[in-house]
Amino acid sequence: MTPPATEDALRSVTRRVRKPSTVVDALVVGAGLAGLHTATLLARRGHAVLLVDRRSSLTTTIRTTGIFVRRTLDDFALPADCLGPAIRRVVLYPPDRRRPVALTSPRDEFRVADMGPLYLAAAARAVDAGAQILLGTRYAGPVDGGYVVVGPDGPRRVRARYVVGADGAHSRVASTLGLDRNRHLLVGAEEVFAVPATHDEPTFHCVVDPTLAPGYLAWVVNDGHQAHVGVAGYQNRFPAGLRDALSRFRAAAPGLPAGHRPDAVERRGGPIPVGGILRRIACPRGLLVGDAAGAVSPLTAGGLDPCLRLSEYAASTLDDALRAGTSEPLRRYDGAALRARFRGRLLMRHGLARPSTPEAAGRAFALLRTPVGQAAAGRVLFGDRSFPAPRATEEVLTWAR
Repeated sequence: MTPPATEDALRSVTRRVRKPSTVVDALVVGAGLAGLHTATLLARRGHAVLLVDRRSSLTTTIRTTGIFVRRTLDDFALPADCLGPAIRRVVLYPPDRRRPVALTSPRDEFRVADMGPLYLAAAARAVDAGAQILLGTRYAGPVDGGYVVVGPDGPRRVRARYVVGADGAHSRVASTLGLDRNRHLLVGAEEVFAVPATHDEPTFHCVVDPTLAPGYLAWVVNDGHQAHVGVAGYQNRFPAGLRDALSRFRAAAPGLPAGHRPDAVERRGGPIPVGGILRRIACPRGLLVGDAAGAVSPLTAGGLDPCLRLSEYAASTLDDALRAGTSEPLRRYDGAALRARFRGRLLMRHGLARPSTPEAAGRAFALLRTPVGQAAAGRVLFGDRSFPAPRATEEVLTWAR
């Protein structure tokens, strides 16, 4: 039976792993969604897995907005009690907020997750599958015959056949294995508020304004339970810094109840890789998943769907390698082949990054008011395309369907 998805339950489990196996099939570094999913799939296939994360709690230092798109909700069995109401409506605003463009889908397109409980549920699932989890433990790098992890009791050597880097945009695993690292990054900050219940339709508000979010967007996602208010952009292009931009946006953000400006119940932030999936994401010693692999849409900066799908590909590849007793299957885990399918989104990323003044952004926004512009926006926001997987691996992308 899966343990209850609570912080105390997870601490109880991890306390019992004070002396984990020092010889494992896979050492997974990072207990975000990508690392937890990869660890679960490998453990379910009968492999010995140790997962480490430098955080002492999975409900703190959350970086993602937690927005799941319809394609993910259709294909993955996410805990329903961790998901907010469905969102079908998106409103796009120019810098002056006048004449916004509203788009409504006939389908449920987005749901915002309460990421702390969702991480705990994913960790409980990993433990139930047989994975060992050590929190408060950082990855220090390879040594002769293994890898060093450092926890509350000091350094420990772990012999692992493979290491999985699920440790974020600035991956230490990528650095120590000589794999590619993210160079093209946005930085984002978000505050989460409780909002009073209303009869308003849950809505995703997006503001295009280079003075608030240079090269990206400012947003409010109000699903009637919580409001997520955030900005993101290129770090060196914020006139007075990221936090100042968030503060200015929050003061007049669309989509919040009139006069409702409560204290934030949660603050999030961090780097967002938008250069597309990296070319070299595997070597004979291991591979990268999630943000560490650049598995984030260059256009929308959405990373939750790609991280789950790439994790399934990674687990399938490692399972083949472990069963064959050779690292040869890792050759097919090729970021360059996946990257080729990001070309269109990379081109659109360059277009979104170009406007540097409100006037330029306003002129570009005028295209969204045309039928062609609205059709294009609808395809981006409500389309059926998902993370590009090689045809040879499409059959593995059906876990928990």
